[in-house]
Amino acid sequence: MAEKSASVHWEGPGKQGQGQISTETGALKRYPYGFASRFEDDRRGTNPEEILGAAHAACFTMAFSFACDKAGFATATVDTQAQVRLTKQGEGFVIDRIALTLKASVPGLDEARFQQIALAAKQDCPLSKALASVPEVTLQANLLNAERL
Repeated sequence: MAEKSASVHWEGPGKQGQGQISTETGALKRYPYGFASRFEDDRRGTNPEEILGAAHAACFTMAFSFACDKAGFATATVDTQAQVRLTKQGEGFVIDRIALTLKASVPGLDEARFQQIALAAKQDCPLSKALASVPEVTLQANLLNAERL
């Protein structure tokens, strides 16, 4: 059983406030975030949706690679992008869509089996399960260097 931790320190009120995100591993150490990096175009900080997208992409990518291994196919390269959409709903906000885009090179794997493994990995990865309340989670899976049968 694994348990990981992260922490946030916040100073100041709402829009004017500034936070710092830290992770147990030190991958993020007092990394800044605030209103501007979440709702505007300030690229000096991160935001919860960006971190969530990175986590989901990482989890799905690993699940896909492990699923390929289990099916007898070794992944050569796997790249995943996650786009997380935050929209206004009533007085607050909601994440209403996560779009995953997978590009993978898996020697010997045909397109149909590739799509099957990718979809199963999307459903089975722990973060997909944790994010089950998101109304729309899509997957566009592209097999690179697909073998023609």
